[in-house]
Amino acid sequence: MDPSFFTMGMWSIGAGAIGAAALALILANTDVFLAKPQKATLEYLEDIDLKTLEKEPMTFKAKALWENNGAVIMAVRRPGCFLCREEAADLSSLKPKLDELGIPLYAVVKEQVKTEVKDFQPYFKGEIFLDEKKKFYGPERRKMMFMGFVRLGVWYNFFRARSGGFSGNLEGEGFILGGVFVVGPGKQGILLEHREKEFGDKVNLVSVLEAARKIKPQTSASEKK
Repeated sequence: MDPSFFTMGMWSIGAGAIGAAALALILANTDVFLAKPQKATLEYLEDIDLKTLEKEPMTFKAKALWENNGAVIMAVRRPGCFLCREEAADLSSLKPKLDELGIPLYAVVKEQVKTEVKDFQPYFKGEIFLDEKKKFYGPERRKMMFMGFVRLGVWYNFFRARSGGFSGNLEGEGFILGGVFVVGPGKQGILLEHREKEFGDKVNLVSVLEAARKIKPQTSASEKK
């Protein structure tokens, strides 16, 4: 057998493997393989059961968070994640303006692991509740697995958060993607729904404020008289 044929064959296989890897890397950095988010309806959100984080937790329907004054709500992917802490701090920077508008800021988490929620609170300036059934992460839950670590956008987000001084840990489930909602009172509806498409895909703060300014607080029956 001519050794040159063997060498050419090996080069062809190598070139093919490199080409396939390059194509996979390119496709991984597009939105082709990303799960498309299913929009939530107001009725879906209203019926979600949430729990307080007290020693004796109380269960209530999520609509109580926004039925009078509306609300801005962060569905936290993982409290110990430094990217989530960065977004929590960003949203918390809006709290003075939200307070002026009379709009509360809340967060929901999908689990309580060790002291993760307590350690998250310095970054988030609002009340935090437990969504055990992970409904705020639906209606169709989306996950980003290890493909996230070959996406250039994710690495950019890593460096951005690290440069901002944020740190974290690996405790808890962190593959189910989170989001941010701005919900108006009563039946005003969902004014903004941001679904995280990859790790560290933060909501636009200007969009949050614009949506919050559209909120029309409910007028009680006594005020109407």
